[in-house]
Amino acid sequence: MKTRLGCLSKKSDSYSDFSEFLPPAHETTARCLKLSTDEVVRWSESFDHLLAHKYGLAAFRTFLKSEFSDENIEFWMACEEYKKIKSSTKLVSKANKIFKEFIEVQSPREVNIDYRTREKTKLSLSDPTPTSLNEVQGKIYSLMEKDSYPRFLRSKMYQNIVNRAHAQGQRRSV
Repeated sequence: MKTRLGCLSKKSDSYSDFSEFLPPAHETTARCLKLSTDEVVRWSESFDHLLAHKYGLAAFRTFLKSEFSDENIEFWMACEEYKKIKSSTKLVSKANKIFKEFIEVQSPREVNIDYRTREKTKLSLSDPTPTSLNEVQGKIYSLMEKDSYPRFLRSKMYQNIVNRAHAQGQRRSV
């Protein structure tokens, strides 16, 4: 993933300048995708659009890191990977890893879920299936959609990305 997001690798220490999510106007390398204003604006139309776009997802992850709440998106992404696993052995291993990292009380990156959901998930992971994490993933998705996503859209970071995409679009049409 790191190589796919080469344009995004230069992170600002202060998170005040998020323009690195768009390549410099003079850069024309094939590795870096030039985002159109339409693409960036589409991120504001639905949370699904944002998560489906690799640069939208990267921008949202960086925003959550700046708010010290990136465990939510990291958990959601781990669940997306988990659903794709075909091997039952690997499914058990990944389920245990996700539980220990995100769900267990006092885990390193504990997500904010209620006791009932935590216990229900723990029980379902005793014999994991590809859908064992669906309920808890849905709760975290909903939390991000209702709380973090609107803040992202109002953030200076997102506004800078929109403005930069708009400026690039104007330069291309001249």
